[in-house]
Amino acid sequence: MMETSAHGSNKMIIGIVFAVLTFWLFAQSMVNIIPAIQADLGISLGTLNIAISLTSLFSGMFIVAAGGISDKAGRKRLTYLGLILSIIGSLCLVLAQNATLLITGRIIQGISAACIMPSTIALVKANFEGENRQRALSYWSFGSWGGAGCCALIGGAIATYMGWRWIFVLSIVISLVAMYLLKDTPESKAEQSNTSKFNFTGLFIFIIIMLALNLVVTRGHEFGWMSPLTVALMSVIIIGSAIFFMVEIKKSNKFIEFSLFKTKAYTGAVTSNFLQNAIAGTVVVANTYVQVARGFTAFQTGLLTIGNLVAVLVMIRVGEKMLQKVGARKPMIAASIITPLGISLTALTFLPDLAYVITVFIGFMLSGIGLGLYATPSTDTAVVNIPEDKVGVASGIYKMSSSLGFSFGIAISTAVYGAIVATGNTELAASAGIMVNLAFAIPSLIFIMLTISDNEGKKVPELSSTTLKKSI
Repeated sequence: MMETSAHGSNKMIIGIVFAVLTFWLFAQSMVNIIPAIQADLGISLGTLNIAISLTSLFSGMFIVAAGGISDKAGRKRLTYLGLILSIIGSLCLVLAQNATLLITGRIIQGISAACIMPSTIALVKANFEGENRQRALSYWSFGSWGGAGCCALIGGAIATYMGWRWIFVLSIVISLVAMYLLKDTPESKAEQSNTSKFNFTGLFIFIIIMLALNLVVTRGHEFGWMSPLTVALMSVIIIGSAIFFMVEIKKSNKFIEFSLFKTKAYTGAVTSNFLQNAIAGTVVVANTYVQVARGFTAFQTGLLTIGNLVAVLVMIRVGEKMLQKVGARKPMIAASIITPLGISLTALTFLPDLAYVITVFIGFMLSGIGLGLYATPSTDTAVVNIPEDKVGVASGIYKMSSSLGFSFGIAISTAVYGAIVATGNTELAASAGIMVNLAFAIPSLIFIMLTISDNEGKKVPELSSTTLKKSI
């Protein structure tokens, strides 16, 4: 049995894991059921790709705001709100007969994840200390990284033998169970030194920029890269970014707390988290390819990821132990090398059937080893040096990097895949769609080497706001 602090409990941890699974396991199962949904609803591949990326995109856009709100309104309260939204979003998908309800449900799921992710990390920080916190974060990682590792297999099995809508029926059940398990969790809020209003201006500008960027990435090929619409969207991105930074510099109640990035380790954790999730987003192309070109069912495709699932679950605990013994730097560096190596093996689409199946299985397993090693050291690094009154915001930014990385990783991969598959060369399309995101791997390694120290994670000091200000 896990040891817990005076406030934390096993029941609470299980409830948190179930809450996290509503996004990483059930909502992310969409990456493996594209052909099934397309056949059922009769919508285009481009529309489906947008629907898939929207959940992570909306999660990324609202997660910082939700993290800040959780600090003020209560982390348990925001977790419950997220679970209620997850139920509503899942109901939309269960009842969907066209693209409208499908996309609506995916957007609601994204906002749900925005509420759940930072709030549950903050609950862990508030209720556990030292090694107990690191252990609890490992179980949180089982829900996030482990859930992502399970989604292709479990989602594929459900879609093949029960129908894809049952994935989201089960998501509703898990949401209700999570709410029951968390009902006795004490509320956690940050002590507020001011009563400043929320920065809706910054949030609005940020949303406009992200939506424009997502449209350029996902639909730029269809619009035409030099078309007036694409040029207008790119102008919105550039001008909007300039306005965003000008507004944020002047406002005291910033939408993104840039002062957090004065801590090098936090910067490294957030940046590498974005890049690692972008690499992982290529799985949607590999799964679609083996179903469309190799004739696999969704369940058979999921079986290819068993090695990934086992590796992630095992290596998360290994990463936790390495964090405590050698610090965060070494496991994070190892992960940034192993993960892209595994992903690249899935791009060898020229191999014959049996050889490709074996290669993909090994590739997914290596990817799981890397992601498992990375999970706990990265998450702990992101929260350990953050004062109590900023942990919700800091967790929100950290999880924003996960969601946006995954969203744009999927968007870039599927855009390249869709553009090339239109020429009739499915093998080249899949290979290119997967390999294009390896460009994220080298910057990830560089950021980790430059920002994460050897001692990060060996000691677990609890800093106050005053101490943090002195340190930066």
